[in-house]
Amino acid sequence: MGRMRQCGKSLRIALGVCSLAGLGLALMPLESHAQLQQQPQKQHQQQQQQQQQQQQQQLVIRFVRDPDPAPELKAKDVNGNELSLEAYKGKVVLLNFWATWCGPCRAEIPSLIRIQEAYKDRLQIIGMDVDDDDEEQLREFVKDQGINYPVAMTSVPVRLAYGGIGALPTVFVINQDSKVVQKHVGLFNPALYEIEARALLGLPVPARVETFEDTGEVFLKHADRAGMLPGVDTSKLTPEQRMAALHKLNAETCDCGCRYTLAQCRIYDPACNISKERAAAVVKESAKLPAKDAPENTTVPASSEPSGPADPPKPRSRK
Repeated sequence: MGRMRQCGKSLRIALGVCSLAGLGLALMPLESHAQLQQQPQKQHQQQQQQQQQQQQQQLVIRFVRDPDPAPELKAKDVNGNELSLEAYKGKVVLLNFWATWCGPCRAEIPSLIRIQEAYKDRLQIIGMDVDDDDEEQLREFVKDQGINYPVAMTSVPVRLAYGGIGALPTVFVINQDSKVVQKHVGLFNPALYEIEARALLGLPVPARVETFEDTGEVFLKHADRAGMLPGVDTSKLTPEQRMAALHKLNAETCDCGCRYTLAQCRIYDPACNISKERAAAVVKESAKLPAKDAPENTTVPASSEPSGPADPPKPRSRK
């Protein structure tokens, strides 16, 4: 009987505590209720911010939106075997223009060998030697380095077809449809080549893929699409004056001997003082034009590749 009274007393105490708790919630200030409701919203905002930061920190790889077909390449490798892009259609191709004397070119060879071995069934690296004259020495170099992909000496027509190859190494990334989707000039981390190849092959990559319009970065013939050129400041021009300047820059040939237009030369060789000074003069002249004197046709004249079999300048090594 005493136990029942004790249990009843405990029950009354528990009910009293619950009643007080309920009364406390009822009397809680409205601000406290609002804070409780805002907590999930704040957590959601924090998660969004974290996701945005992760996206900003994530590696971004870029491919040409409407890529051009890769120019035909026919040659014989150092072992006398026929070499052509057509034979590798359906594979991703890394077309690597290089030279034995180029330090950055030699530095990336071990990584290229590893990439070729890892993806040999779906990827093909082709080494195009640009500036070595002795094929026998090149053959020995390939053997000594253990290069496991074909290497050939580059002819002038091939160099011109791929834009002249002004710096080494230069790598063209070609997709499985034999279209050029990216171009890298200078020494890059070979891991980038591997990530790009994996993305084209539909394999998982730790990167976000974006597309861009080729405005001469890949093929100089598309320099006429560029609204901005290296070392050319058109920020003070009106839209009409700017269009007039771009017309002139895409129509006038540079006098440095490259046989490119001024616009193409600015993209091909930003260090060229001749095209830089002449481009600055064109911008200055265009600034004096009233808007009505701007060309009626708002389409910039199409650029063209250099005419004739001009021997391209000696490529330079770029780190």
